[in-house]
Amino acid sequence: MIDKNLIGYQFQAVTLTVEEGRLKFLAKALGETGEIYTNPDAAKAAGLPGLLAPPTFPFILEIDALDLVDFMELLGESLENLLHGEENFNYYAPIYAGDKITVSKVITDIIDKKEGALQFVKSDNTFTNQKGIVVAETHTNYVFRK
Repeated sequence: MIDKNLIGYQFQAVTLTVEEGRLKFLAKALGETGEIYTNPDAAKAAGLPGLLAPPTFPFILEIDALDLVDFMELLGESLENLLHGEENFNYYAPIYAGDKITVSKVITDIIDKKEGALQFVKSDNTFTNQKGIVVAETHTNYVFRK
């Protein structure tokens, strides 16, 4: 069983640079054809400082910021029991290529269901750019099968 004393655990914040190539790759994977997501010249012509990050990009940053092996060790779990249960997004400001985004993560709840056969670990994640502006928040729900 995952230790409920981990509720409130704050991970060390990690700062990541938003890379143009990753934005293009995600836009392609999502089928996003708008040139502000794929063509730096078009983004600049539209008055943007760089390529615009496509929707759901904060999840990519969250994955990059979290060492999954360390996360599993912290929870006392194994990767083969992990399911991604849910992700909710709140957007406050755009993310652009070249931004430096600091990802902060805290475990907000641990819930047992089906007499412990399932455990849910919920976290809140905050994404702050180099200007100190919170650009997004996500709420993640990890599910562990027993």
